[in-house]
Amino acid sequence: MKKSTIVILVVLALLLVWGVSAYNGLVKKDEAVSTAWSNVENQYQRRADLIPNLVNTVKGYAAHENETLMAVTEARSQATQIKLDAENLTPEKLQQYQQAQGAVGAALSRLLAVSEAYPELKANENFRELQAQLEGTENRISVERRNFNEISKSYNTAIRTFPRNILAGMFGFEKRPYFEAEESSKAVPEVKF
Repeated sequence: MKKSTIVILVVLALLLVWGVSAYNGLVKKDEAVSTAWSNVENQYQRRADLIPNLVNTVKGYAAHENETLMAVTEARSQATQIKLDAENLTPEKLQQYQQAQGAVGAALSRLLAVSEAYPELKANENFRELQAQLEGTENRISVERRNFNEISKSYNTAIRTFPRNILAGMFGFEKRPYFEAEESSKAVPEVKF
């Protein structure tokens, strides 16, 4: 064999090894994004599962706060109807999902504010435990959303950097959206005593 043939074969073999390695790396990053999204959904599901318990506890103490209780139940129902999987994460669908989850958070805030008017409810051990669980869940959601954004950033960077972008384009790896703060959350909260 000629030296030039050997050099060409070695270069082709190296390109093949690089291509396989880069492709497998992109697949791993894509799967990491899907896993991170599943973790976000898991925390939202945890919150949705806690809401009926909280609503039922409050119902026993604040039966005439029906409007607030209905708002929480309705927001939870709408949020659980929106189905979004890791394969179809588009910025539009993610925004719709975020809006529905934001409505749940707002309704829960109103419900927790109701407890201020009912000292016996605030003192109830079951209510305090559910409130602590919801607070913990909201923190977990925040952590998982941040983790999702970090993993999406790593993936998006990988598919956009040369020469992986060529491979990513050939095999259909597409940019993933990020969670973004809602416009209403950018306003400075007003604290009154």
